[in-house]
Amino acid sequence: MSKDPLVIFTPSGKRGNFAAGTPVLTAARQLGVDLDSVCGGRGICSKCQITPGFGEFPKHGLTVAKDALSGWNAVEERYDSIRGLKKGRRLGCQALIQKDIIIDVPAESQVHKQVIRKRAEARDITINPATRLFYVEVEQPDMHEPSGDLERLKAALADQWQLSNLVSNTAILQQIQPALRKGKWAVTCAIHEPTNKILHVWPGYFEGPLYGLAIDLGSTTIAAHLCDIYSGEVLASSGLMNPQIRFGEDLMSRVSYVMMNPGGDVEMTQAVREAINTLIQQIADEAEIDPQHIFEAVLVANPVMHHLFLGIDPVELGQAPFALATADSLTIPAVDLAINMHPQAHFYILPCIAGHVGADAAAVALSEEPDKSDDLVLIVDVGTNAEILLGNRERVLACSSPTGPAFEGAQISSGQRAAPGAIEKLRIDPITKEPRYRVIGSELWSDEKGFDTAILSSGITGICGSGIIEAVAEMRMAGLLDASGLIGSAAQTGTERCIVDGRTNSYVIFDGTANGGPLITVTNGDIRAIQLAKAALYAGARLLMDKFGVDTVDRVVLAGAFGAHISPLHAMVLGMIPDCPLEKVTSAGNAAGTGARIALLNLKARAEIEQTVRNIEKIETAVEPKFQQHFVEASSIPHATAPFPLLKTIASLPDVSFNTNSGDTGRRRRRR
Repeated sequence: MSKDPLVIFTPSGKRGNFAAGTPVLTAARQLGVDLDSVCGGRGICSKCQITPGFGEFPKHGLTVAKDALSGWNAVEERYDSIRGLKKGRRLGCQALIQKDIIIDVPAESQVHKQVIRKRAEARDITINPATRLFYVEVEQPDMHEPSGDLERLKAALADQWQLSNLVSNTAILQQIQPALRKGKWAVTCAIHEPTNKILHVWPGYFEGPLYGLAIDLGSTTIAAHLCDIYSGEVLASSGLMNPQIRFGEDLMSRVSYVMMNPGGDVEMTQAVREAINTLIQQIADEAEIDPQHIFEAVLVANPVMHHLFLGIDPVELGQAPFALATADSLTIPAVDLAINMHPQAHFYILPCIAGHVGADAAAVALSEEPDKSDDLVLIVDVGTNAEILLGNRERVLACSSPTGPAFEGAQISSGQRAAPGAIEKLRIDPITKEPRYRVIGSELWSDEKGFDTAILSSGITGICGSGIIEAVAEMRMAGLLDASGLIGSAAQTGTERCIVDGRTNSYVIFDGTANGGPLITVTNGDIRAIQLAKAALYAGARLLMDKFGVDTVDRVVLAGAFGAHISPLHAMVLGMIPDCPLEKVTSAGNAAGTGARIALLNLKARAEIEQTVRNIEKIETAVEPKFQQHFVEASSIPHATAPFPLLKTIASLPDVSFNTNSGDTGRRRRRR
């Protein structure tokens, strides 16, 4: 094994050993990491900014010392003094690798920017906002009946709008007198009804708009929708990568980081709050408004993200009995969370369902309403940690399943996040075994005229989550992959695209090495990562079906931004979901984000979901003996024991079995 320092880049997961003294930018280029640079490493452009991670990283088996990179140098000092570097950032062209190190490449330093595909879904929502405007005419002061302006304002609100027990603070006191006099004793008040707080006072008649944010805080991405809370219109949507990825791609890795690094929870809380502030400014700029005009936000998140956002140590969620600090909904002043919005703005956070089933799953339940369904519906919010709901009008069950980041392109040899240049769709001819594919940024397939021109700016850079799912399923249908997950050799499969890769084989999708491009393959290691992820997801669903006492479901809903891009056929061939008529497998898009929007725009919906969550039956997969049995059986593609009769009517799965010790070595290729 190499004694040179090990460098691991996030979020790509790419790693390699490099001699001490190698610039981070050089290591990134050699590994094909998406790190920008315009000036050629002279420290002028600053586009190669990176964030090193220090401390204990149990998942990677690394302890990163503070001196893992060379010290701050004069070039970085000069740039920082002129333009400023964010705290913890370094310039990749100046920081030299000294010891084992984990390097995060933030979104703004990536050439091919991450595509955050959590769009706002079209939805009819009854508008009943928590923050409302009230116009009142206030009695003028009278020397003979002395009273304060605030008291007369409250009296007017009580008389004209039947609003009582209103509360205010110093900021409101500072607004009242000038507003009343400028408005000639008429003002408009913004009042947050759940807390009875006066948030703002405008002179005269003010009709808005009032703005609110619906935020979906995921393990991998953070997405937000800016809404006019009176009309319900989505004015802007935006997203960015969750910077906590540098502490661990999956939730338990982040919990482990906190366990091994005192103060690690504070680091992650600060990182995610800064990211949300960045997102708020980004979305406000897009809508051309001031963030100070955002009066309310609703946030949904899984339990670990929920706790870290609130500044709560998540360690208890990493060990039985997985106790939440609180499961109830919360209403918190934004200023207490160090979030830059209107000074009197409030955050509403949906209730959590259980220790591993969070407010995001509650938002999915609010959006998709399984408790109001006449037929039995399985709802799967696909992500790094999958939340699963099963139910109908009679009862609703919920669990989570640790699928890991493989579905999002991480832990895949040629994997990457969804960005221009990533293969997102793939088909393999069952006769010729030749692939055709589509990349993000173009609507053309690789065998269509004009494809090369259409992808000229991005090139072909890797394969994202939806692409790897389709690749594995297509390989199974084309006879390149057996049920156990083994890739056949060139002789066994009849195609030179199957190449020897160590003791196993890989399938070549794209070879750009002749022109300095990447070699994009699907390896047996990739297959294994996908098998583990899909087995965890299926096992969770099957466990809920056991508890419900059924062997089939009437329909399946794939939720989540990633779920919206999954082909139902390929998901079923892979064995991600139970056998079901394909026309009954639908996508709900970003259902958690939709649920957050509903809660933002409708105060009554908050009470409804709080009651619904209390009625949901929680199943903890970690302590269920049958979960492991289901997991093992679901590792086969599509499944070791389940017959999948409906799937067999629409897809042919060749009965092949590949033995890696057959003596056939196929065509050897050097993987780069």
